[in-house]
Amino acid sequence: MSSMKQKKQNLMYHCKIFDVWEEDVSLPDGKTTKQNMIDHKPTVAIVAVNDKQEILLIKQYRNAVKKHLLEIPAGTIDRESETALLCAKRELAEETGFAAKTFIELFEGYLLPGYCNEYMYFFLAQSLFPNPLRPDDDEFIEVVPTSFSQAKNMVRDGRIIDAKTALGIILADTYVKGETLFEK
Repeated sequence: MSSMKQKKQNLMYHCKIFDVWEEDVSLPDGKTTKQNMIDHKPTVAIVAVNDKQEILLIKQYRNAVKKHLLEIPAGTIDRESETALLCAKRELAEETGFAAKTFIELFEGYLLPGYCNEYMYFFLAQSLFPNPLRPDDDEFIEVVPTSFSQAKNMVRDGRIIDAKTALGIILADTYVKGETLFEK
């Protein structure tokens, strides 16, 4: 099967963390179609586990869905020289008030490849200690320590409906149990 080819791009919207493009794309059958794409900066998500083996979930209002959600800490790599690990350390401190002695990369991949190139790095953070950074001006966050079993139940019963959080919980739970999802 031949691939689709981009012909022309128009920037439709620009903001701090993403751009929206409209593209003319040549299809394998020779026809042309318009497609929209969000060009998003890379992101991180952190499953932070305290000394009681609780996940530090955060509760915050998400305007896009008009409700408070329970999530794992996450954020955008928005500094030019910032690595995924440095971003994870910064976001953990900003959103939970903690730092971690150990960071383990659990997974990385695209979140919404049908229309967005956002690439996310998932980390497990362990051996936490207080080290607060000032949160972003638009973040009003409540930290909610939650056991692994309760977090998994919250995914099952719909109290956690954020996909990155559900995936992060599954990845971290698998890792701390000594199981593996991926063969090396």
